[in-house]
Amino acid sequence: MKEWTREERYRTILQVSNEEITELKEIVDSCPYRQKFHIQPTTGLLNDPNGFSYFNGEYHLFYQWFPLGPVHGIKHWYHVSSKDLVNWKDCGVGIIPTEHFESHGAFSGSGIVENDKLHLFYTGNTRNEEWIRHPYQCLAIMNSEGEIVKNSEAVIKELPEGYTDNFRDPKVFKDDNKYYCLIGAERKENLGTIVYYVSENLLDWSFKGEIKTGFLGNGFMWECPDYLKFEDKGVLIFSPQGLEAEGDKYKNIFQSGYLIGDKINFYDGKFNHGDFNELDRGFDFYAPQTTEDKYGRKILIGWMGLPEIDYPTDKNGWAHCLTIPRELKLIDNKLIQQPVKELELLRGKNRKEVYELNNEEKDIVDFNEKTYELICKFNNFNGKYVGIKLRKGIDEETVFYYDIENNKLVLDRSKSGEVFATEYGTERKCEYTGKELKLQIFVDTSSVEIFVNDGEEVFTSRIFTKDTSTGVSVFTDKQTDVEIDLWKIDKN
Repeated sequence: MKEWTREERYRTILQVSNEEITELKEIVDSCPYRQKFHIQPTTGLLNDPNGFSYFNGEYHLFYQWFPLGPVHGIKHWYHVSSKDLVNWKDCGVGIIPTEHFESHGAFSGSGIVENDKLHLFYTGNTRNEEWIRHPYQCLAIMNSEGEIVKNSEAVIKELPEGYTDNFRDPKVFKDDNKYYCLIGAERKENLGTIVYYVSENLLDWSFKGEIKTGFLGNGFMWECPDYLKFEDKGVLIFSPQGLEAEGDKYKNIFQSGYLIGDKINFYDGKFNHGDFNELDRGFDFYAPQTTEDKYGRKILIGWMGLPEIDYPTDKNGWAHCLTIPRELKLIDNKLIQQPVKELELLRGKNRKEVYELNNEEKDIVDFNEKTYELICKFNNFNGKYVGIKLRKGIDEETVFYYDIENNKLVLDRSKSGEVFATEYGTERKCEYTGKELKLQIFVDTSSVEIFVNDGEEVFTSRIFTKDTSTGVSVFTDKQTDVEIDLWKIDKN
């Protein structure tokens, strides 16, 4: 792979010729792994979703973007919008880092609608001549015509005492007629935490301190904080870097998860909560962000990728995509994720299959699609395992199964085409003891998202199989009844 110089990484889109972009786009468009129904970059690298908001009758979403290649260079915000969470309009670059308080990139942040305008908060990344970083928390405002104007100066300029320059990703929201801003931070003793500020007007911010959790000492940096309220409960979402693996947990390079507890007391920052839970059990999920729409739904979109990992698309000049939108519900003190109902708009003609399996693997005949939605129900099973194989071909298959004997759900991508990141293993597991198994699966050209029992667990992963690997089969070692609903997704 090409070695990028610092100078190459820190060119904005304004410093690039149309010819260079056109040439790069041709390489990207020729890639066999381009997705059909996921948000992906036109060129270069996509990472964190940003500014996710419902504003002026549309969902607005931005993402971190480096336009010139699959590396982390100077970050822009790219803007897409949608009326239905399915069909996304390309709105072009939303924020280009041109000001002194963002000289080395517009890092992640959030959006809040006030006074008929969308206020976008983000971290301005700066470096001096010695390459020492100073983060600023910045504001840009978008009107109903989609015009974005940056505030003339940063709204939070100084680092509080006791924290490193890993201080970023402002999440702004309103609570009891005050505005609060959560920021992911690292203490100088290399401990991750979340700090918060308060404001009356979105411009003048006062530092309040840390959100006081019982999770201190876990990870060196907590990225992309988010906060949700469900009736009498509060849910704190964040992405801690540096967690040590524990059994089946924390197998990825970095994790994303949540704490559920009483609502945060913003007077003193106290948050009484339970255990930390991973949001997604798969291989490729990080830095999610939520919004609430006009219906009161809480919707989450995540980055389908991870930092510091090389992906097979890199050689084609691009990397990463975003997950499908998921509605969040709090049920029995667990955060449930369900594909938003609007995704049914993608469904083509329905196909139904019913099987009675007896120590066998059964192929779905005459099914050769690369992009589809599938709902599979396993009932009355009595063996050691039941499961499904996706994107099957010669020497290729992505396997998801219930290891009944050991009470585990398992995703195995050891044969999912081009291999990558194998130093972090080729299986992901979590505990499960259900008597039934319902899987809702979205397969795109180079990804799978598996929702277990209406969102009790989710496994998200990139896979890079050959075009010819399109088979689907179900299997068991003893007996099970299987019901399958299939819908082709044919979206350009």
